[in-house]
Amino acid sequence: MPRRTKIVATLGPATDDPQVLDELIVAGLDVVRINLSHDRHDRHRERAAQVRARAAALGREIGLLIDLQGPKIRIGQFVGGRVMLHEGDMFAIDGDCPLDGGTADCVGTTFLTLAADVSAGDTLLLDDGAIELTVISVHGRRVNCTVTTGGVLSNNKGINKKGGGLSAPALTDKDRQDILFAATLDADYVAVSFVRCADDVHLARQLFEQAGGHGGIVAKIERAEALNDLDNIIDASDAIMVARGDLGVEIGDAKLPAVQKQLIHLARARNCVVITATQMMQSMIESPIPTRAEVFDVANAVLDGTDAVMLSAESSIGKNPPLVVEALHRICEEAEKQARRSAHRIDSVFGRVDEAIAMAAMYTANHLGVKAIAALTETGSTVKWMSRISSGIPIYALTRHRMTRHKVTLFRGVYPIAFDVATTDVHEVNHAVIEELLRDGVVNLGDLVIITKGDRSGVEGQTNLMKIMRVGEHCLHLED
Repeated sequence: MPRRTKIVATLGPATDDPQVLDELIVAGLDVVRINLSHDRHDRHRERAAQVRARAAALGREIGLLIDLQGPKIRIGQFVGGRVMLHEGDMFAIDGDCPLDGGTADCVGTTFLTLAADVSAGDTLLLDDGAIELTVISVHGRRVNCTVTTGGVLSNNKGINKKGGGLSAPALTDKDRQDILFAATLDADYVAVSFVRCADDVHLARQLFEQAGGHGGIVAKIERAEALNDLDNIIDASDAIMVARGDLGVEIGDAKLPAVQKQLIHLARARNCVVITATQMMQSMIESPIPTRAEVFDVANAVLDGTDAVMLSAESSIGKNPPLVVEALHRICEEAEKQARRSAHRIDSVFGRVDEAIAMAAMYTANHLGVKAIAALTETGSTVKWMSRISSGIPIYALTRHRMTRHKVTLFRGVYPIAFDVATTDVHEVNHAVIEELLRDGVVNLGDLVIITKGDRSGVEGQTNLMKIMRVGEHCLHLED
């Protein structure tokens, strides 16, 4: 049984060697992430081209996710590179302080409107929460604080406000230019950082489509205020990412596990794809094996139903990226053995025929001992609905469209197959589908297979047929 949970890995210096990239793909990589917070456009273009070339050479479909940087809410730099802050010290973040002139008393910031978003009593968190400051007063662009939790503070660390509320827009001028760049790369997904509300997602989609992009939009949930508009954000998005770094800082680490479970549940219930990210295998940046806590973390996300787990620094700058992917693969496979049948939408009324066919196929498959589901699809919608149902049955998305094949690389339990319908004869189409599955080695003689398709081949949203066939008898149907 193929692994159902997808693996997303961030590209970087550690993956630039073509041999390492080949090993990543062979180890089970499904989607690559390009992080536009680092490097130049020309370097990212080279990496995207290299991935596609190596994937094609190895006969694999690999999706491409472009991750926008988002607003830079950071402190500036210190004259000596770092300072030591002690509990009780007075320390200021000042928009008028030179960005390279920080001292133990004051540092500049890239976020010049910080003072307008805070007031006395607020808590500011620096360096992913390692340093905690309590705001004492605000004067002009200077925010005076007392150090509540001290430590070493170095250059360019991030600033968060506990509970959220910083007003930086999700899409900066840089992001708007990067969306144009993503369209030129033919990106399968664009991830929007620091989403506040559904309008941020709608704007990103509008800009991407105007630039000629055809991929999906991923909303990164990392702001506390996004939790107040979750239903609308999820409905506006093709996928959400549980970005646990900044989100954990803003809401508090103790609340993060319950929120992660809520996000995964809500996304699946609303037919949205969900990625779980940040520090999933952090120790493997250096270590050849994960910690037991990391094993449990990944397994719990899989058991909760995440579509994908994501690697960041572990693959981009780690010592052995293929080893990390191999470890993720093992953990996901073992966790999936505990899969339970789902009652997802069992009492729902469906608004579309193709959606009803998708749900009927999964219900039937889960109760009939079906070996595989083969869905002829134009856009991937049918297989996305299917993938929301907990099941150990693989779903094969058969499509002529490269973009659709790459889109489904992020869907849990869905596997793309290049397939073009060359006939209008129903029996010939069924025969060709079964023969394709046999060639791929995913079914054997005697296996039951469900095929879903539409009367009108090549037309979006027209899935209206479900056929149950036994492998081996498909030739008899052709003769009939």
